[in-house]
Amino acid sequence: MPDPVFPGGPGPAAAGGQASRVVPPGGSRVLVAVAHGSKDPRASATVAELAAVATERSPGLDLRTAFLGHAPPSLPQVLSTIEADRAVTVLPLLLTAAFHSKADIPRMLARVARPGVSYGDTLGPHPLLLDALDRRLAEADPGAHADPGRTAVVLAAAGSSDPEANATIARLAAQWQARAGWHAVRPAYASAAAPSPAAAVASLLRDGAPRVAVATYLLAPGLFADRIRDVSLAAGAAAVSPALGACAEVADVLLERFAEIGSTRRTAA
Repeated sequence: MPDPVFPGGPGPAAAGGQASRVVPPGGSRVLVAVAHGSKDPRASATVAELAAVATERSPGLDLRTAFLGHAPPSLPQVLSTIEADRAVTVLPLLLTAAFHSKADIPRMLARVARPGVSYGDTLGPHPLLLDALDRRLAEADPGAHADPGRTAVVLAAAGSSDPEANATIARLAAQWQARAGWHAVRPAYASAAAPSPAAAVASLLRDGAPRVAVATYLLAPGLFADRIRDVSLAAGAAAVSPALGACAEVADVLLERFAEIGSTRRTAA
């Protein structure tokens, strides 16, 4: 998927406003959004809240959630509850395309062997997710957007063994820098890749950044979000934003991905 072109200037989220995109419901289609899953109950609660926001913004949408692991229900379990004559779209509730979206979920769908299942893209990259990052960072660090040239930002993602996924985060960092005018934006990864959030914070401070804030590019709270917060603050970050969570921008991306697959009807392999 080609990289999105982000519009100039801060989006509505930077001022704490609500995004306004609402996608019509999918009629008889069922949308199954598949999240990573976590043993931390905050993660599944956040996914449920996000699903509630999406259905509020698209009345009549039949949206169900599943998890790849660590929490019920699984994708096969959810699919088994859907009537055989109903069309199903499966969307990976993931911020970057990597192993889970490229291999794990398609293999699950192949094993289930349910006909008529279409498969959509991951949430990211998408310009509304940059609006969501702006929103969460403004909540954690209200003064940062007033003088962005004095704040360097670490864009902290989960990290992946897939170089393409990590490169997507690096491109997002560059696009955010160009759009918002931060002192600098550096990508960092909580696992599987370098630099770590702590190393990125320390490097920016050594390079003379007046202050450093960390933007957590995760969907839900949990182990990685806690790790990013703790190590970043210990390394000298002035603020760390929470996970994106159940904000309107993320819900609208989910609805847009659903609308896209409805128009292209890409069938899961």
